[in-house]
This record gives sequence, C-alpha cells and structure tokens, in this order.
Amino acid sequence: MDFDYLVAAVAVWILISATDDIAIAFVYFARRRSIETSADAAGRSPAIAIWVPLWKEAGVAAKMIAHNLSAIRYTNYHIFAGTYPNDPDTAREVRAGAQDAVNVHVCVCPHSGPTSKADCLNWIHQHMAGVEGREGIRFEVVLIHDAEDLIHPDSLGRVAGLCREFGMVQTPVLALPTPWWEFVHGIYCDDFAYMHTVDLPVRARLGGFVPSAGVGTAIRRDALDLLAATGHPFDPACLTEDYETGIRLRELGVKQTFAPVLGGAATREYFPRTFRTAWRQRSRWVTGIVFQGWERHGWGGGQWYWFWRDRKGLLGNPVSLLANLLFVCGCATGISPLLLASTGGLAVAQTILKIWASARIYGLAFGLLAPLRSMLANVLNTAASASAVWRYARCRILGTPLSWVKTEHAYPAHVAIAGHRRLIGEILAAEGLVDSAAVMEAVRTCPPGTRLGEYLVRTGVAGWDAVYRALGIQHSLPFAPLDPRAVPGRRLRLLPAWLMREKHWIPVELTSGAVEIATSEIPAESDISRYLGHFARPPRFRLVTPLDLERLEKLM
Repeated sequence: MDFDYLVAAVAVWILISATDDIAIAFVYFARRRSIETSADAAGRSPAIAIWVPLWKEAGVAAKMIAHNLSAIRYTNYHIFAGTYPNDPDTAREVRAGAQDAVNVHVCVCPHSGPTSKADCLNWIHQHMAGVEGREGIRFEVVLIHDAEDLIHPDSLGRVAGLCREFGMVQTPVLALPTPWWEFVHGIYCDDFAYMHTVDLPVRARLGGFVPSAGVGTAIRRDALDLLAATGHPFDPACLTEDYETGIRLRELGVKQTFAPVLGGAATREYFPRTFRTAWRQRSRWVTGIVFQGWERHGWGGGQWYWFWRDRKGLLGNPVSLLANLLFVCGCATGISPLLLASTGGLAVAQTILKIWASARIYGLAFGLLAPLRSMLANVLNTAASASAVWRYARCRILGTPLSWVKTEHAYPAHVAIAGHRRLIGEILAAEGLVDSAAVMEAVRTCPPGTRLGEYLVRTGVAGWDAVYRALGIQHSLPFAPLDPRAVPGRRLRLLPAWLMREKHWIPVELTSGAVEIATSEIPAESDISRYLGHFARPPRFRLVTPLDLERLEKLM
C-alpha cells in the first residue's frame, strides 16, 4: 500500500475516534455540576447482601473480610463468600476473618473449581435464598465485589439511597496508588480515573446502558429476580459477565445509574502490575466485550453508539500504535502534513484530558506522566487485541468453548487502607461502648497531639477495655481482657528477650506453629516484615490494654 494512502486511512480513523472521545468530554464539562451531584438521600436501611466470589484467595480472604467488617458504616448487611470444595484454605480464611460474625456466610459451590465468576455468583445466589428461608430475611439489594476490594465505608449507605430509584447502581472503581515507576499499574490508574469520573457518568446521563464493572455493582432485588427469571441470574459461559449484566438489565427495562465520585467515595483495589497479567486480563475483556457482546447483542436495541465506543478499541488499539510508528517515520523522512494535522490538535486535547483526570485523583506529578504511560498502553492494548482475535478465532474454528481466565488478587497493606477505616470515636458510639454525645464533646475538647482514646480514659468517659475493643474493630485485630497469671512462663520464651523489650511484643500462645503476640500498639507492617525471620510462621497479634501488657512484662 502506498505510504500516503496508509497515512490517510490512519488519519481518518484518528479524526473519527478522537472527535468521539472529545465530544463525551465536552458533555461532561458542560454538565459537570449536574453529573457530579449525588442523588442519594437519607432514609431507611434495606438489607444488603455483599457477594464475593473466591477461588484460591487464602492469602487475601481473611484480611478482606476482617477489614470490611470493621470499616463499613452500615449495619444491615451480610457478606456471602463463594468458595469451592477443592479450595478449603480459602473457606477457612473467610471464617478466620469473620471471627464468628453472624452476618458472614461461606457459600460452598457443589462442584470443584475453578469455574467462571458468573457460575460462582449463581451459587451464591442459591445460598442466599436458603439463608433467607431459614432466617426470615429478605435482602433488598445485592452488592457485588471481589476479594481484593476496599469497600468504601459509606458505599452501602449511598447505594441504599440510590436503589430507591434505580434498579442498578454502579459505584466508582479506582486503582489504588502505586509508585510512579510501576507503569503497567499506572495505566489502570489513568484508565479508571477517566472512565469512572468522565466517560461512564456521561453515558448514564445521556441514556446509554451502564456496564457493570464487576465490583461495586448494586442490583436491586426486583432487578435481580428479572435476571434470574430464565434460570440463573448470570451466564457462566460469558467471559465478561459484568458487562453482559449491564446490557441485560437495560434490555429488561431496569433503570440504571452511575454514582459520581464524591469525597473520594469509591471502591479501591490493585489491578495487574505486570505486563503479562495485564495482557491476560485485557485479552479476556476484549474477547468478552467485543466478540461475545457482538454475538449476543449485535448493534441493535438503540445502543449502537455505546456498542461502537466499547468495541472500537479492537481496531483503535493497533491503529494508535501504527499512528505512533508512522509519526516517527514521518519525522525521519519528512512529516506528512495530513498526519500532523489530524493527530496534532486532537492528540494534545486527549492527552490533556487524561492528565487532568489522573491528576485529579492521584496528584499533578503522577498525572503529568500519563503521556508516557499511554505509549506503553498502546503496546499492551494492541497485544491484548491480537490475543483476543486469535483466541476467539481458534475457539470458533475448533468448536471449543471460550474459557474464563482468573485475575490474581492482592489485598492492600495497612498503609493503603488507612483512609477506609471508621474513626475510633465513631466505633465507640456505634458499638454502644460510650455515649455518642460524650464522644462528640471529647472530640471537640481533645488537645492537639493527644490520642482520643487516651483522652477518653483520662477524663473518665471510657475505660481501657472499651477503647481497646474499639481499636480491635478499627484495625481488624482481636481483643480480649488478659489475665497475665494465666500465661505459662514457657510461652514468654518463644521470642528473643531483646525483641520483646524493643517492640513490647509478648508471646502468649502457640497454635499450629504460629505465635500469638500480645501488644498494646497497632503493629506496623514494616516491623512485621523486619522481624519475620524470627518466626516459623507469620505471627498473629492480639490487642491488650497497657495495664495488662505492663503486668506481662513484669513476668519476663
């Protein structure tokens, strides 16, 4: 093909695609005030079921359950964790994180895993129906999450309010921040910052169907019943059951909305951080959204424009990479005026939009690196598109089904979840440990630099047991009053004396090779990592009051 014809074809594509993107951004800025206005309101608190499908998540399940139980500012909810009979470690960790909480249920699928996420969700649905029958509960809203999700403390309250009007509510999902040099994860930071603050809110406002993100998706019970009317609510053969769910609910006439990001209220999580894992995930996305979506729904239903936006990446990804290569060649041989005219202004506008969206969430320094990450994104997305084409064509030629590919999950460290915890005073009041009026007065009068818990004890508003019980809830650590005389002397020799003196960690139990350590301070992850070599297995910590710890130290 003549070079000029190739340049012309690329230029026409860029002109169409970029104009499309900029038009969406124009609508956003023109209607920003109304788009970012929350529609939720105070009212009754319907029973909410949080569904979490799990496979080989023993490393994150306990942390996820324990943290969300301690962080969520909502009382009328239950967590349903879906597991498999050939993955007992994950089920055990869910129970460990629940610490006998009556609102956590382990739902074991009747067959071995792994299967698709949709299949696991279907069995959670069956288990929930059984719980409703036994306990006389009816869950009015279902909220879908994954193992690695940090559920925002106010998320359930927001969806409870919005679900009074809408049958499906998609809450924002944002990537947790990582160092600037993690460019692969930074691509997800950029993409979701733009999609979930600009693109999807505009789509919902303009009447387009709202695709589920797979996490942070709330479905009202009547809408869920419509999905389940023909059998199971989710299609196990679909690689992107979340996207499919959004389309099906729209076809069923269910009213949908996208909740705006307000005050940082969003589900946060880590996405793939290596090129290979990101490539695998994005290949599945392209296969499910483009090919399966095309097969199942064509271009009809009055949603052709949104189908176009969702599917244009199949061609747009490699064309964007080709445009970059042509631009480099043009610089070496004389830049084509056509290519320069078509890409120059539009590329600058798109880049500014991406920088703005990323900087809004992660700060200006991070946002300014978005153009560099875009170059890597071109390569990654082109590889994912090529892989999806090959995968889909091969399965259709051979007559084999498309297989679901699991994404590996990692749960955030304590430093990352600090902003997703309830305040100590809030927990004391919510648990009935201290009168709420007394807590508010203490917050108002507490001197700067003084811990609220210490101030409450000093002023006689609360005792140490109440304060440490609340700290345990806040940090997902067990607390129980301890009688130092009941700790055998041999337990005190499980750690080096210098380590016990330096960190004030006192071993009080040994179970299955893991040392249980009493401490009156929240252990820092850096300290745990630093001293991990002194333990046969990672230690477990329990909180004790300063008085109990002092008594233990006298026995050393």
